[in-house]
Amino acid sequence: MTVNDPQRSRPTEPLWRAGQVFRLATLVYAIGYQAHAVSEYVRPTLSWVIVALMAVWSGVAAVVLSRDGAARRWWVVADVAVVVGAMAATRLVADQDWYSAHQSLPTTLWATNAVISAAILSGPLVGVLAGLGIAIVAVAVRGTIDVDLAGDATAPVLMSVGLAVGLAANTARRAQGQLERAARLAAATEERERLGREVHDGVLQVLAYVRRRGAEIGGPTLELSTLAGEQEVALRELISEQAVPVAGDSADVDLRTLLRSQAGTAVSVSTPGGAVTMPRDRAEELAAVVRTALSNVALHAGANAKAYVLLEDLGVDVIVSVRDDGVGMAADRLAAAEAEGRMGVSRSILGRVAALGGDATLDTAVGEGVEWEIRVGKRAPGKG
Repeated sequence: MTVNDPQRSRPTEPLWRAGQVFRLATLVYAIGYQAHAVSEYVRPTLSWVIVALMAVWSGVAAVVLSRDGAARRWWVVADVAVVVGAMAATRLVADQDWYSAHQSLPTTLWATNAVISAAILSGPLVGVLAGLGIAIVAVAVRGTIDVDLAGDATAPVLMSVGLAVGLAANTARRAQGQLERAARLAAATEERERLGREVHDGVLQVLAYVRRRGAEIGGPTLELSTLAGEQEVALRELISEQAVPVAGDSADVDLRTLLRSQAGTAVSVSTPGGAVTMPRDRAEELAAVVRTALSNVALHAGANAKAYVLLEDLGVDVIVSVRDDGVGMAADRLAAAEAEGRMGVSRSILGRVAALGGDATLDTAVGEGVEWEIRVGKRAPGKG
């Protein structure tokens, strides 16, 4: 967003309003200072004219700058120009002996308003530069440089105000941006969960039913059963991908969300009550391992087999168990399949787990179902 974007200025509205209250308070001080110093001026009438113009400008600026609008940039530029002009006019109303030893006609406090406006509009750097610029004008008007801060603290005061107010404005903008992103993320997550529930309660259950019935009937419907099973797995994978908020590859996500999306009529998922956070890439890879295991259950465990997924959070590590009550297989079946060149399980499960720096244990026997116990660290090896 650009500097004069109304969307960008909204978080700083309280600062703008507070700044205009401060402006009116400094005007009161400037008028009081004028009443005290007017007797020292060589042109007292002109000094009152300048103070009257300052009062008019203060009122106009207070009204305009307290409103949200794209024209603020030009009003802030005009604010700085008015301050510089009023300070320079000090030489018109006073002699050298007076203005070289006193603050300018508009007073340092009133001149601070331009610094505040610049800082709110554009941040600490512009605020400091505006403060430095006005301080240089004050030095030029006086014609002397006073390095004694106890006698003249104009420069450090103006620059400090620009820095502090600018930082506050930037903090307000960042906080607003984070709040808006959190709101959008919450709304998107809620919508994904709603769609996921509808898909789960409708399409996934129908596909699971078609897969089971097709396998039971056999014959020509066996192909239909296989296709329904493949689409069920693909749809579950799509839902799990949509359940993860897009926040960069290094962002932490809740592993429970990825695993719960794979639940179905034949798949039961149990997870801890609290969030199990992991880096996005590791969580997705672990969820892919579970999807592969569940796909094997759907294809090989039998038409009536049910699968159970259990997630355990051990602090540094997580353990995911995937078991089924299907037909099982011989304990040496994986080794035999790998020797035959069939690398599906080795690459999809064992290879992925090894890449994560974890280990996977298989427990199975004919007629006893299959159980995978997968243990991986939440963080990559060597990282905290």
